[in-house]
Amino acid sequence: MSTKTFASQADLEDKKVSFTRLSENAYAYTAEGDPNTGIIIGDDSVMVLDTQATPSMAQDVIRRIREVTDKPIRYVVLSHYHAVRVLGASAYGADHVIASRDTYDLIVERGEQDKASEIGRFPRLFRNVETVPAGLTWPTITFQGAMSIWLGKLEVQLLQLGRGHTKGDTVAWIPSQRILFSGDLVEFDATPYAGDAYFQDWPHTLDRLAALQPVALVPGRGAALTTPQQVAAGLAGTRAFIADMWDAVKAGVDSGKDLNAVYREVYAKLQPKYGQWVIFDHCMPFDVTRCYDEATRYPDPRVWTAERDVQMWQTLEN
Repeated sequence: MSTKTFASQADLEDKKVSFTRLSENAYAYTAEGDPNTGIIIGDDSVMVLDTQATPSMAQDVIRRIREVTDKPIRYVVLSHYHAVRVLGASAYGADHVIASRDTYDLIVERGEQDKASEIGRFPRLFRNVETVPAGLTWPTITFQGAMSIWLGKLEVQLLQLGRGHTKGDTVAWIPSQRILFSGDLVEFDATPYAGDAYFQDWPHTLDRLAALQPVALVPGRGAALTTPQQVAAGLAGTRAFIADMWDAVKAGVDSGKDLNAVYREVYAKLQPKYGQWVIFDHCMPFDVTRCYDEATRYPDPRVWTAERDVQMWQTLEN
Protein backbone atom coordinates (compact mmCIF):
# COMPACT_ATOMS: atom_id res chain seq x y z
CA MET A 1 0.00 0.00 0.00
CA SER A 2 1.20 3.49 -0.76
CA THR A 3 1.53 6.13 1.91
CA LYS A 4 -1.77 7.92 2.44
CA THR A 5 -2.54 11.37 3.82
CA PHE A 6 -3.49 11.01 7.49
CA ALA A 7 -7.10 9.95 8.00
CA SER A 8 -9.30 12.16 5.78
CA GLN A 9 -7.31 15.38 5.87
CA ALA A 10 -7.15 15.34 2.06
CA ASP A 11 -10.95 14.94 1.75
CA LEU A 12 -12.03 18.50 0.94
CA GLU A 13 -14.85 18.12 -1.57
CA ASP A 14 -18.35 19.17 -0.52
CA LYS A 15 -21.08 16.54 -0.78
CA LYS A 16 -24.52 16.93 -2.33
CA VAL A 17 -27.22 17.10 0.34
CA SER A 18 -30.55 15.26 0.07
CA PHE A 19 -33.59 15.84 2.29
CA THR A 20 -35.75 12.75 1.94
CA ARG A 21 -39.35 12.46 3.15
CA LEU A 22 -40.07 9.02 4.61
CA SER A 23 -43.54 9.82 5.94
CA GLU A 24 -45.54 12.85 6.97
CA ASN A 25 -43.50 12.80 10.19
CA ALA A 26 -40.04 11.49 9.24
CA TYR A 27 -37.24 12.99 7.14
CA ALA A 28 -33.61 12.12 6.46
CA TYR A 29 -30.86 14.69 5.90
CA THR A 30 -28.09 12.84 4.01
CA ALA A 31 -24.97 13.90 2.10
CA GLU A 32 -23.32 11.21 -0.02
CA GLY A 33 -21.83 9.26 2.87
CA ASP A 34 -21.24 12.14 5.27
CA PRO A 35 -22.92 11.79 8.71
CA ASN A 36 -26.71 11.81 8.51
CA THR A 37 -29.29 13.64 10.61
CA GLY A 38 -32.82 12.37 11.23
CA ILE A 39 -35.86 14.59 11.75
CA ILE A 40 -39.17 13.61 13.33
CA ILE A 41 -42.03 16.11 13.19
CA GLY A 42 -44.80 15.47 15.70
CA ASP A 43 -48.09 17.21 16.40
CA ASP A 44 -46.55 19.96 18.50
CA SER A 45 -42.77 19.81 18.14
CA VAL A 46 -39.72 18.49 16.28
CA MET A 47 -37.06 15.96 17.31
CA VAL A 48 -33.60 15.99 15.70
CA LEU A 49 -31.47 12.84 15.77
CA ASP A 50 -27.72 13.55 15.55
CA THR A 51 -26.80 17.15 15.07
CA GLN A 52 -23.98 17.53 12.49
CA ALA A 53 -20.46 18.38 13.60
CA THR A 54 -20.73 22.13 14.17
CA PRO A 55 -23.48 24.68 14.80
CA SER A 56 -22.59 26.28 11.47
CA MET A 57 -23.26 23.00 9.64
CA ALA A 58 -26.44 22.44 11.67
CA GLN A 59 -27.87 25.64 10.20
CA ASP A 60 -28.39 23.86 6.89
CA VAL A 61 -30.42 21.15 8.65
CA ILE A 62 -32.51 23.83 10.37
CA ARG A 63 -33.10 25.55 7.02
CA ARG A 64 -34.45 22.29 5.57
CA ILE A 65 -36.67 21.73 8.61
CA ARG A 66 -38.09 25.22 8.26
CA GLU A 67 -39.05 24.44 4.66
CA VAL A 68 -41.52 21.83 5.94
CA THR A 69 -42.60 22.98 9.42
CA ASP A 70 -42.54 25.95 11.80
CA LYS A 71 -42.98 23.79 14.92
CA PRO A 72 -40.36 24.29 17.64
CA ILE A 73 -37.36 21.96 17.83
CA ARG A 74 -37.75 20.70 21.40
CA TYR A 75 -35.64 17.52 21.42
CA VAL A 76 -32.15 16.62 20.25
CA VAL A 77 -31.24 12.92 20.51
CA LEU A 78 -27.63 11.71 20.43
CA SER A 79 -27.33 8.23 18.95
CA HIS A 80 -23.84 8.05 20.53
CA TYR A 81 -21.05 10.28 21.79
CA HIS A 82 -18.83 10.88 18.75
CA ALA A 83 -18.02 14.54 18.16
CA VAL A 84 -19.19 14.52 14.54
CA ARG A 85 -22.66 13.62 15.83
CA VAL A 86 -22.99 15.95 18.80
CA LEU A 87 -21.05 19.21 18.50
CA GLY A 88 -23.74 20.94 16.44
CA ALA A 89 -26.34 20.55 19.20
CA SER A 90 -26.30 24.13 20.44
CA ALA A 91 -27.66 25.45 17.12
CA TYR A 92 -31.09 23.91 17.59
CA GLY A 93 -32.01 25.68 20.82
CA ALA A 94 -33.73 22.50 21.99
CA ASP A 95 -35.31 22.18 25.43
CA HIS A 96 -33.75 18.75 25.95
CA VAL A 97 -30.68 16.82 24.77
CA ILE A 98 -31.29 13.09 25.27
CA ALA A 99 -28.78 10.24 25.32
CA SER A 100 -28.34 6.84 26.91
CA ARG A 101 -26.66 6.74 30.30
CA ASP A 102 -23.84 4.75 28.65
CA THR A 103 -23.31 7.59 26.18
CA TYR A 104 -23.23 10.10 29.03
CA ASP A 105 -20.62 8.01 30.81
CA LEU A 106 -18.49 7.85 27.64
CA ILE A 107 -18.63 11.65 27.32
CA VAL A 108 -17.34 11.89 30.90
CA GLU A 109 -14.63 9.31 30.27
CA ARG A 110 -13.35 10.32 26.84
CA GLY A 111 -15.32 13.22 25.40
CA GLU A 112 -12.47 15.74 25.37
CA GLN A 113 -9.99 13.30 23.79
CA ASP A 114 -12.55 12.20 21.19
CA LYS A 115 -13.32 15.79 20.23
CA ALA A 116 -9.65 16.59 19.57
CA SER A 117 -9.14 13.27 17.79
CA GLU A 118 -12.09 13.63 15.39
CA ILE A 119 -11.41 17.25 14.48
CA GLY A 120 -7.84 16.28 13.57
CA ARG A 121 -8.91 13.31 11.46
CA PHE A 122 -11.61 14.92 9.33
CA PRO A 123 -11.34 18.73 9.01
CA ARG A 124 -14.04 19.06 6.33
CA LEU A 125 -16.68 17.65 8.66
CA PHE A 126 -15.85 20.28 11.25
CA ARG A 127 -16.24 23.32 9.03
CA ASN A 128 -16.38 26.54 11.08
CA VAL A 129 -15.39 24.58 14.18
CA GLU A 130 -14.96 27.90 15.95
CA THR A 131 -18.79 28.04 16.19
CA VAL A 132 -18.76 25.09 18.63
CA PRO A 133 -19.28 26.40 22.19
CA ALA A 134 -16.49 25.78 24.67
CA GLY A 135 -16.70 22.47 26.48
CA LEU A 136 -18.63 19.37 25.54
CA THR A 137 -22.23 18.63 24.55
CA TRP A 138 -23.97 17.35 27.68
CA PRO A 139 -27.28 15.48 27.74
CA THR A 140 -29.99 16.96 29.93
CA ILE A 141 -31.93 13.67 30.03
CA THR A 142 -30.46 10.16 30.13
CA PHE A 143 -32.15 6.76 30.06
CA GLN A 144 -31.28 3.10 30.29
CA GLY A 145 -32.76 0.51 27.94
CA ALA A 146 -35.82 2.28 26.57
CA MET A 147 -37.94 5.39 26.87
CA SER A 148 -40.81 6.94 24.93
CA ILE A 149 -41.11 10.57 23.91
CA TRP A 150 -44.55 11.74 22.85
CA LEU A 151 -44.62 14.47 20.21
CA GLY A 152 -48.30 15.11 20.79
CA LYS A 153 -49.91 11.81 19.84
CA LEU A 154 -46.87 10.52 17.94
CA GLU A 155 -44.80 8.10 20.00
CA VAL A 156 -41.04 7.92 19.42
CA GLN A 157 -39.27 5.09 21.21
CA LEU A 158 -35.59 5.52 22.07
CA LEU A 159 -34.03 2.08 22.41
CA GLN A 160 -30.71 0.57 23.40
CA LEU A 161 -30.70 -2.75 21.58
CA GLY A 162 -27.11 -3.71 22.31
CA ARG A 163 -23.51 -2.67 21.86
CA GLY A 164 -22.04 -2.28 18.40
CA HIS A 165 -20.62 0.97 17.06
CA THR A 166 -20.18 2.03 20.72
CA LYS A 167 -21.47 0.72 24.04
CA GLY A 168 -24.04 3.53 24.23
CA ASP A 169 -25.77 3.19 20.85
CA THR A 170 -29.34 4.49 20.76
CA VAL A 171 -31.86 4.03 17.95
CA ALA A 172 -35.10 5.95 17.45
CA TRP A 173 -38.18 4.01 16.39
CA ILE A 174 -41.60 5.25 15.28
CA PRO A 175 -43.67 2.13 16.01
CA SER A 176 -46.84 3.37 14.32
CA GLN A 177 -44.95 3.78 11.03
CA ARG A 178 -42.14 1.23 11.51
CA ILE A 179 -39.47 3.78 10.66
CA LEU A 180 -36.06 3.34 12.31
CA PHE A 181 -33.20 5.81 12.81
CA SER A 182 -30.18 3.60 13.47
CA GLY A 183 -27.27 5.96 14.00
CA ASP A 184 -23.97 4.34 13.05
CA LEU A 185 -25.16 0.83 13.91
CA VAL A 186 -26.13 0.63 10.23
CA GLU A 187 -24.33 2.16 7.24
CA PHE A 188 -25.25 1.95 3.57
CA ASP A 189 -22.55 1.95 0.88
CA ALA A 190 -20.34 3.50 3.56
CA THR A 191 -17.65 1.82 5.62
CA PRO A 192 -18.56 1.32 9.29
CA TYR A 193 -16.20 3.16 11.59
CA ALA A 194 -15.38 0.62 14.30
CA GLY A 195 -12.61 2.25 16.31
CA ASP A 196 -14.82 2.20 19.44
CA ALA A 197 -16.78 -0.92 18.56
CA TYR A 198 -17.71 -4.24 20.10
CA PHE A 199 -17.22 -6.58 17.15
CA GLN A 200 -18.60 -9.71 18.77
CA ASP A 201 -21.77 -7.93 19.95
CA TRP A 202 -22.52 -5.87 16.85
CA PRO A 203 -24.08 -8.62 14.65
CA HIS A 204 -26.43 -9.64 17.47
CA THR A 205 -27.48 -6.02 17.91
CA LEU A 206 -28.24 -5.83 14.18
CA ASP A 207 -30.43 -8.92 14.57
CA ARG A 208 -32.47 -7.02 17.17
CA LEU A 209 -32.84 -4.08 14.78
CA ALA A 210 -34.00 -6.47 12.05
CA ALA A 211 -36.53 -8.02 14.44
CA LEU A 212 -38.38 -4.70 14.53
CA GLN A 213 -39.10 -5.26 10.81
CA PRO A 214 -38.57 -1.64 9.72
CA VAL A 215 -40.13 -0.57 6.43
CA ALA A 216 -37.71 2.39 6.24
CA LEU A 217 -34.40 3.16 7.93
CA VAL A 218 -32.13 6.17 8.19
CA PRO A 219 -28.54 4.86 8.54
CA GLY A 220 -25.66 6.73 10.10
CA ARG A 221 -24.11 7.26 6.67
CA GLY A 222 -25.49 6.68 3.21
CA ALA A 223 -28.82 7.18 1.51
CA ALA A 224 -32.10 6.75 3.36
CA LEU A 225 -33.45 3.22 2.94
CA THR A 226 -37.07 3.57 1.87
CA THR A 227 -38.23 -0.02 1.29
CA PRO A 228 -38.01 -3.24 3.35
CA GLN A 229 -35.68 -4.63 0.67
CA GLN A 230 -33.29 -1.68 0.99
CA VAL A 231 -33.44 -1.96 4.79
CA ALA A 232 -32.50 -5.63 4.57
CA ALA A 233 -29.59 -4.77 2.27
CA GLY A 234 -28.31 -2.11 4.67
CA LEU A 235 -28.46 -4.48 7.63
CA ALA A 236 -26.86 -7.32 5.67
CA GLY A 237 -24.04 -5.17 4.29
CA THR A 238 -23.12 -3.78 7.71
CA ARG A 239 -23.31 -7.23 9.30
CA ALA A 240 -21.11 -8.75 6.58
CA PHE A 241 -18.41 -6.09 6.96
CA ILE A 242 -18.24 -6.51 10.74
CA ALA A 243 -18.21 -10.31 10.49
CA ASP A 244 -15.61 -10.37 7.70
CA MET A 245 -13.38 -7.98 9.65
CA TRP A 246 -13.62 -10.06 12.84
CA ASP A 247 -12.99 -13.35 11.06
CA ALA A 248 -9.96 -12.02 9.18
CA VAL A 249 -8.39 -10.32 12.20
CA LYS A 250 -9.07 -13.28 14.49
CA ALA A 251 -7.40 -15.64 12.01
CA GLY A 252 -4.31 -13.45 12.00
CA VAL A 253 -4.23 -13.23 15.79
CA ASP A 254 -4.69 -16.99 16.14
CA SER A 255 -1.70 -17.55 13.86
CA GLY A 256 0.47 -15.30 16.01
CA LYS A 257 0.84 -12.34 13.64
CA ASP A 258 1.44 -8.80 14.88
CA LEU A 259 -0.85 -5.85 14.18
CA ASN A 260 1.08 -4.63 11.14
CA ALA A 261 0.98 -8.03 9.42
CA VAL A 262 -2.68 -8.47 10.28
CA TYR A 263 -3.51 -5.02 8.93
CA ARG A 264 -1.86 -5.70 5.58
CA GLU A 265 -3.62 -9.06 5.22
CA VAL A 266 -7.06 -7.77 6.28
CA TYR A 267 -6.84 -4.72 4.03
CA ALA A 268 -5.98 -6.92 1.04
CA LYS A 269 -8.81 -9.33 1.88
CA LEU A 270 -11.56 -6.75 2.41
CA GLN A 271 -10.60 -4.16 -0.23
CA PRO A 272 -12.04 -6.02 -3.24
CA LYS A 273 -15.45 -6.36 -1.57
CA TYR A 274 -15.72 -3.07 0.33
CA GLY A 275 -13.06 -0.76 -1.11
CA GLN A 276 -15.60 1.26 -3.11
CA TRP A 277 -17.54 2.18 0.05
CA VAL A 278 -17.20 5.74 1.33
CA ILE A 279 -14.30 6.35 3.80
CA PHE A 280 -12.91 2.81 3.43
CA ASP A 281 -9.28 3.95 3.56
CA HIS A 282 -10.07 6.35 6.41
CA CYS A 283 -11.71 3.69 8.59
CA MET A 284 -9.56 0.63 8.01
CA PRO A 285 -6.59 1.49 10.27
CA PHE A 286 -8.92 2.39 13.15
CA ASP A 287 -11.17 -0.63 12.56
CA VAL A 288 -8.40 -3.21 12.34
CA THR A 289 -6.63 -1.76 15.37
CA ARG A 290 -9.79 -1.96 17.50
CA CYS A 291 -10.62 -5.43 16.20
CA TYR A 292 -7.08 -6.62 16.96
CA ASP A 293 -7.42 -5.16 20.47
CA GLU A 294 -10.70 -6.99 21.06
CA ALA A 295 -9.27 -10.26 19.74
CA THR A 296 -6.23 -9.98 22.04
CA ARG A 297 -6.42 -8.19 25.38
CA TYR A 298 -8.78 -5.20 25.33
CA PRO A 299 -12.46 -6.20 25.68
CA ASP A 300 -13.38 -2.50 25.91
CA PRO A 301 -12.18 0.10 23.40
CA ARG A 302 -9.15 2.16 24.34
CA VAL A 303 -9.42 5.94 24.22
CA TRP A 304 -8.35 7.52 20.94
CA THR A 305 -6.37 10.73 21.29
CA ALA A 306 -5.02 12.97 18.55
CA GLU A 307 -1.53 11.69 19.39
CA ARG A 308 -2.54 8.03 19.36
CA ASP A 309 -4.33 8.53 16.03
CA VAL A 310 -1.19 9.81 14.31
CA GLN A 311 1.05 7.21 15.90
CA MET A 312 -1.28 4.39 14.78
CA TRP A 313 -1.56 5.81 11.25
CA GLN A 314 2.19 6.13 10.85
CA THR A 315 2.73 2.59 12.15
CA LEU A 316 0.20 1.01 9.79
CA GLU A 317 0.16 3.21 6.70
CA ASN A 318 3.75 4.43 6.40
